Amino acid sequence: MSRKNREKNHYLTPARLALTLRVLSLVSAFGISSCNSTDGIGKPGPVSINPAKPAPAAPGPMVTLPPVVLDTELKGMNGRPIKISDYAGKVLVVNLWATWCGPCRMEIPELVKFHKEFRAKGLEVVGLSTENPEASAAGVRRFAQEFKMDYPVGWATPEVAITLMQGREAIPQSFVISRDGRILKRFVGFSAAATPQQLRDAIEEALKG
Repeated sequence: MSRKNREKNHYLTPARLALTLRVLSLVSAFGISSCNSTDGIGKPGPVSINPAKPAPAAPGPMVTLPPVVLDTELKGMNGRPIKISDYAGKVLVVNLWATWCGPCRMEIPELVKFHKEFRAKGLEVVGLSTENPEASAAGVRRFAQEFKMDYPVGWATPEVAITLMQGREAIPQSFVISRDGRILKRFVGFSAAATPQQLRDAIEEALKG
């Protein structure tokens, strides 16, 4: 198998998330709202959302962003590459998402709102799709236009996505990152009842630092 095909097969699809998310469903009492699919490889399936309780928000064991995340040049939707290290000195929210993910569609309008509200104070948001850029380019552009995503949008490489997820292969995942590259808060999944306020609190706290 060629390197190109190996990399293509490592992108997160609904089916590849299904097994992991079935396991995650066993801990649904924690209120994690994330994407699930049972509709076959590469096809979006039904979304499992459990907004009854707040989604957890806590820093993971990875305290600072490693070089593979900071320095990898990522494909940007507008043709310009994205490099996380270029945002040094700003508070940054990195969001892992996909066009077929229902909870992502719930979270992204909140990120758009926060970007508008806090950008002048030093906040930047970067949205990284976990889909294969070759197959999803048109869909991602339509999605970004529909949701008025006015911040940089691109694609995470498999290595970057896996490094950030730290074994939690569920989306959406959002990371609030300090001006000096420390991960202050990590959000896995989305709870309409809790995540927006938790995100706001984390962003405001980071901007004070």
